[in-house]
Amino acid sequence: MTLGLLDGHPLPRTALDRRLAALRAGPRSTALPQEGSSEDRQLTRWVAQVLLTEALCEAVATERQLSVAAAGPARLDQQAAVELGSITAAAYEGSAAVRAVYEAVTADIQPSPADIAHYRTLTTRPPATRWYIALPDGGFEADPDTLPTALAEALRTAPPGEQVTVGPWQATLLATLAVPRSHDPTPALRAAARRAAFVRWLDRERAQRLTLVDGLEHPGDPAQPDNHHRH
Repeated sequence: MTLGLLDGHPLPRTALDRRLAALRAGPRSTALPQEGSSEDRQLTRWVAQVLLTEALCEAVATERQLSVAAAGPARLDQQAAVELGSITAAAYEGSAAVRAVYEAVTADIQPSPADIAHYRTLTTRPPATRWYIALPDGGFEADPDTLPTALAEALRTAPPGEQVTVGPWQATLLATLAVPRSHDPTPALRAAARRAAFVRWLDRERAQRLTLVDGLEHPGDPAQPDNHHRH
């Protein structure tokens, strides 16, 4: 009847039973594995790890005197969820304590100048070209590739400022504009660096403070009998 041990103290399994019951009574119950199956035992292990992560972060939040706002669940985008891993992502989304600890642990994390420069090297593209075109009834900006092919070719080969006529179109290319494609990658790189730092921190804390019990091992533990993952 134990979920696991936190700092040597047993945590009751009642929270796990309640969470599983809520899942089985919820709107996605039909997608859950059959009770008693190997997959069902893996689900139980997975939920247990989410609850242990939440309990660990609740203890850390208390120790650090963090403000844990009574907020509703958060939602991570797909990239963030993958980078955190499914267990940590589920705990983050469902527990304000996990989110508070995440903010505290990663507050000072910043991408290095070398990381930012490397990202720019890999992603910077030449500026996009836009034309400012005059028509008989007004002017507008356009990407050359969005214009009729014959009109774009005529404007490209005509002397600057000369009106061209192609079929039903009359137009004059007044200016060619270069639109930078690059943007500041720092916020996205910082977010990714924070997630990576939190995963490393959480792995250390789990190893030092949590003790798992038989039947509620990590679902990816190759030693437990229901791990059928093979390469």
